[in-house]
Amino acid sequence: MRFYYKVIQNGKIKKGKIEAEKEEDVKDYLKEKGLFVIEIKKEKEQQISFLSAIFDRVNFSDIVNFTRQVAMMLNAGLTLIEALDILKKQTTKQSFKKIITDLSEEIKAGNSFSMALKKYTSYFSHLYIALVRSGEASGKLAEILLKLADNLEKEREFKAKVKGSLIYPVIIIIAMIIVIFIMITFVLPRLLNLYKDFNIDLPLTTKLLIFISSFMTKFWPLVVGGTFLIIIVFRNYLKTKEGKLLYDSTLLKIPVLKEVIKTSSLVDVTRTLSILIGSGVSILEALEIVKDTSENLVYQKAFSNIYKKVEKGVSLGTAMEEEEEIFPPILVQMTQVGEQTGHLDDTLGRISRYFEMESELAVKAMTTLIEPAILVFLGVGVGFLVMSVITPIYNLTSSFK
Repeated sequence: MRFYYKVIQNGKIKKGKIEAEKEEDVKDYLKEKGLFVIEIKKEKEQQISFLSAIFDRVNFSDIVNFTRQVAMMLNAGLTLIEALDILKKQTTKQSFKKIITDLSEEIKAGNSFSMALKKYTSYFSHLYIALVRSGEASGKLAEILLKLADNLEKEREFKAKVKGSLIYPVIIIIAMIIVIFIMITFVLPRLLNLYKDFNIDLPLTTKLLIFISSFMTKFWPLVVGGTFLIIIVFRNYLKTKEGKLLYDSTLLKIPVLKEVIKTSSLVDVTRTLSILIGSGVSILEALEIVKDTSENLVYQKAFSNIYKKVEKGVSLGTAMEEEEEIFPPILVQMTQVGEQTGHLDDTLGRISRYFEMESELAVKAMTTLIEPAILVFLGVGVGFLVMSVITPIYNLTSSFK
């Protein structure tokens, strides 16, 4: 989102705008530039066309491609400003072109690349900015951007595999819900009304189906509206810290699904730590970045505890060992080995590849179980409908005999 700000610079009031996730990020950015903040206002959301919202929106792939291209041009001997100017001309998305233009202007004004990126924390993560800052400090920006690009590409590839595996089950479930809703609300009432003209004792399943069908026929707008209301309330609850923590901890208790979440989270954690430590970032700073970038609050809480212990002098492996519900023994052992040999970044890189393979197997296992589960549910549902509709007809024909 965009924020407008007023600051005092060299005794004069200056205005500007900045892209950020929250107001605190804007304050931090302006204070780091040595500016005195007078006012920060969130921009009012403007009406934009549906097509521009879809096609001109800056997405994760844009950031990945941008990182790779900047890294390659820096390796080829171009300056950062030259690389940004080339990308600015090549970019077709107007929204992303504005970001690149602003980054270029910030650097020309004397700011560092990492400082310029802080204006766009909604697109560039804390990890991204920290690695760029590390690359600038060490003089290895091109090398670190290449590592970062590799990491982002692996993350994009993994997300694509997960989404690809879940597309078929999700489509089937949505189609099944729509068909069941139409059948119960509009089709079955006409069929079941025929039984009212005959004086026969209806089976329990038929009575239950008639009740459900009658209720849906009369109150289906309320059911649909209530469903959307529940979804909205649930989403708002998830935005609270308590709701997000409850949701994340519940997901980690569901069989099969918990393995997917755990392994995918461990892939991100180990890969991120490996890159940060290998880029010269201290363990404490790396842990703080991982804690802030982790989407699961359970892992955030675990890394917060680990950070406090490491700060007191406890080794990373020992601190992880005390969070045994979150971190498996193999990760603890490999971390301890990495610390003892002095190659923690390489060791974490290897273990991240191991968890990557484990996560792919977990996703395959989950999708393998979902498909037969859907078929079983469909079979039970169809069987219930057939019994409820056909049994009275059989009883009716028997009474005629």
